[in-house]
Amino acid sequence: MANSAQARKRARQAEQHRQRNAAQRSTLRTAIKKVLNALRSGDKAAAADAYKAAVPLIDRAAGKGLIHANKAARHKSRLNAHIKAAG
Repeated sequence: MANSAQARKRARQAEQHRQRNAAQRSTLRTAIKKVLNALRSGDKAAAADAYKAAVPLIDRAAGKGLIHANKAARHKSRLNAHIKAAG
């Protein structure tokens, strides 16, 4: 358990960051799933719209260090490839 004031503050901050990161990660995953669900339903236009909405979220998550830049690029590349293949 945190005994010093400094350690207690760091524990509070860590918990706040953990919760914020979890919320942002959930939002990111939801955006990716929206693209995949639109592709599964066969609606290429909806998938393209969902992809355009997901790209800024993916980039923002990478910029904030929530996910690695390579992971962000991989997600965008694969989603875009799925959309192009759906045509």
